[in-house]
Amino acid sequence: MKSTLQSNHNQPVASTESNSVGPLPRYSARRNLHHTIFFCHAPHANQVALIGDFNDWDPNTTPMAKQPDGRWMVALELSHVYHHYLFWFDGKSMLDPNAAGEARNTRNEPVSLRAIS
Repeated sequence: MKSTLQSNHNQPVASTESNSVGPLPRYSARRNLHHTIFFCHAPHANQVALIGDFNDWDPNTTPMAKQPDGRWMVALELSHVYHHYLFWFDGKSMLDPNAAGEARNTRNEPVSLRAIS
């Protein structure tokens, strides 16, 4: 799945894509993780990180790497469930406009929702 959203106001724009890699089956008792790639388009940001339920919402745990086209990227192996997450850029959180949906965290704040399967 791949999606992209363009912005004309120097605002960071996020997108995500995911895929399965290697000859292993997509899901089995031995392989219960899925290779997942997150993208965030924030060409003017100094630092971007992925925060979510998979890293205790810690902005220091999963930094994203800036790509030549201004997007930031990180690849993770995530379990097959729904995950809550946000992009963290220059000290501010941002919802993913291309997420599967929105949910609420334990503080009733909006978070992005992504199904990993």
